[in-house]
Amino acid sequence: MTVGPSPTQRTLDPATVAALVAAAFGSRHRLVDCGPLAGGGFAAVWWVRLDDGRTVVLKAAPPAGVPLLGYERDLIDAEARYYRLVAERAPEVPVPRVLHVGGPGVLDGGWMAMTMLAGRSLVELDGVDDAPVRRDLGAALAALHTITGDRFGYDGGRVAAPTWREAFSAMVDELLADARAWGVELPVAPARIRQLVDRSGDVLDLVTEPALLHWDLWDGNVLAAPDADGRPRLTGLVDGERCLWGDPLMDLVAPLIGRRIEDEPHHPLLAGYAARGGAPLVLDAPARRRLDLYRLHLYLLTVVEMPSRAMTRASQPHRFARLGALVDALSAGM
Repeated sequence: MTVGPSPTQRTLDPATVAALVAAAFGSRHRLVDCGPLAGGGFAAVWWVRLDDGRTVVLKAAPPAGVPLLGYERDLIDAEARYYRLVAERAPEVPVPRVLHVGGPGVLDGGWMAMTMLAGRSLVELDGVDDAPVRRDLGAALAALHTITGDRFGYDGGRVAAPTWREAFSAMVDELLADARAWGVELPVAPARIRQLVDRSGDVLDLVTEPALLHWDLWDGNVLAAPDADGRPRLTGLVDGERCLWGDPLMDLVAPLIGRRIEDEPHHPLLAGYAARGGAPLVLDAPARRRLDLYRLHLYLLTVVEMPSRAMTRASQPHRFARLGALVDALSAGM
């Protein structure tokens, strides 16, 4: 199959979607209608209406042979494991329910069927007071972070280590290796980035228990719908494919890209986290240092992934400027 607007997104069609529905549900259900869902840039995602009235979601991995970043291997399986684990150990967190996980057959890669959650993303709620949703998101994160594991980093044979310092350093190293492989000219020397991580090992070592992280909770992955009083409330956390095990503070970066949550002590996300967690998050000097490192990781990723998404520096100059400015600021503060 040909790929879609992003090189990693395969192009689906109704006939292929019908074949996936048959593979997932057999003769029990038939496709009535379907169409693509917008918003993501990695996998192909379609809504599917079944003959029993339900609307479900089909998500398909990139075509076989399409180059990916190091951590992007087998993300459909990783996402399915994430949703199942959250449903089992933190059922109050609203995530899709996995209905079927498929391998090569109809497609040449992985795919899954899952329930479709109510609501629209926060990106679509312009002009609405979303503070209740942000508070709900904080509470959901506090519940999610009660799920702990025995290793840091990614699962499924990807980068992982027994300590957070080792895992985080390896994650940064992998992104720098991806930058070299894709010919991405970073706005700063890679050695400067690696030096910042090396010099911060003491604060990374303060994280001793691996918590389950969503990691990618920008506004497009947070769903909300009005409650009985018309106020928007959280209805779902989606696109959990980039989940990993690490420092809970890492999940506070993507919801405020370009901002610093530690400088907004009255942010509703922090209030919701404190209410569910039983105490406010401690955002002292070591925590602030780690938050800066996690912003460094995120901003580095947004630059390194650009060629794999058919983006150019000319079309996304702010990504390069943001990474360069952060490295300069961190270097000056050391």
